[in-house]
Amino acid sequence: MSPFIPHTPTFIQPLISEVFSQLKVDMEDFFESLPEGFIAEALALTSPRDVSRLSSVNSVFRSAAQWDSVWESFTPPEYLTETADGGAVGSKKEVYLRLCDHPIIIEEGSKSFWLDKSSGKKCYMLAARQLSIASSDSPNCWIWTQTPESRFKEVAELISVSLLEIIGKINTSIFSPDTTYVALLVFKTTSKAYGFEYQPVEVCIGFHGDRSQTRLVYLDPEAGRRRGLRSRRRIGIFSKGAFANWDVVPPPSKENGPKQRDDGWFEIEIGEYFNGGGDAAELELRVAEVNGGNWKTGLVIQGIEFRPKKS
Repeated sequence: MSPFIPHTPTFIQPLISEVFSQLKVDMEDFFESLPEGFIAEALALTSPRDVSRLSSVNSVFRSAAQWDSVWESFTPPEYLTETADGGAVGSKKEVYLRLCDHPIIIEEGSKSFWLDKSSGKKCYMLAARQLSIASSDSPNCWIWTQTPESRFKEVAELISVSLLEIIGKINTSIFSPDTTYVALLVFKTTSKAYGFEYQPVEVCIGFHGDRSQTRLVYLDPEAGRRRGLRSRRRIGIFSKGAFANWDVVPPPSKENGPKQRDDGWFEIEIGEYFNGGGDAAELELRVAEVNGGNWKTGLVIQGIEFRPKKS
């Protein structure tokens, strides 16, 4: 398709088209004159997103993008030997894509690891067993169960508590440098869930002793609808003081409510953290509802996820 430059006389347009066509041919000839290995080395200094874009420019980039050295540069060395189903290793590009699409369980089941496909940045999820959940050792409050939808062996299912507190900790040294991460609680609700539609929970992220980012969110995906169906009086049966702060808490909205993921689970953002790549520190996250006093049930916790923030 010939380029069109506005405010240019019509008789000049054919000449401009010819110039652009010749420049395109000259550019293709220039790249074809370069050693393919040289182009592969240049691609390895970019990002997976850039490699994908450049591969669509011409066949020279497309061919160089298949070199193992390109995808080795985007893959952490300790995971380069990850095999596909059946034991076949495959190309380094296949290893990279597998790490993007299929999280692997690491550190004896306490975490899962994968790569962000467009940037190659590291992503993690802390398993529920790795979290500090108040009263999780009491079967009257929480039970540890299995579900095929979880990537971990066990998930924590809430039976009944009046005070909810979940704390997670992770060392920032494992994150990719110069990256803003988003931390999210990954969970589900059962058909018998109640106690979260009226009372928001407080989520915060920060370092111990430092000022943390704090906000109020709702864990019930149907909070808005449920509030319209149930009267305050009926819910008040569970706790006399459950809605003492009814008029001061924010109502459910898309901004403070959970979002459904492609894997069927829900997620709610806890906060953001920028990892500059300096000294290692322990990042602390907290999800809590300790003020309302109303009884809660039907929450299933898979873990806390950390992934790069989309630009």
